[in-house]
Amino acid sequence: MRITVDTELCTGAGQCALAAANVFDQRDDDGIVVLRQAEPPAGDHEAVRQAVLLCPTQAIRAEE
Repeated sequence: MRITVDTELCTGAGQCALAAANVFDQRDDDGIVVLRQAEPPAGDHEAVRQAVLLCPTQAIRAEE
């Protein structure tokens, strides 16, 4: 799995960080998504899929 994020689309809702904390974080100043791992281990894939679904602006893409 390969993940990309579009920080221009991100509104800082934080659903990704809640769903997959090993993979996503948020900037302290504005809450915009920070990608911790562009290629997470298999154990995080389901959480990443959930984060993609929860993102209100579709700022996260995951290619498998």
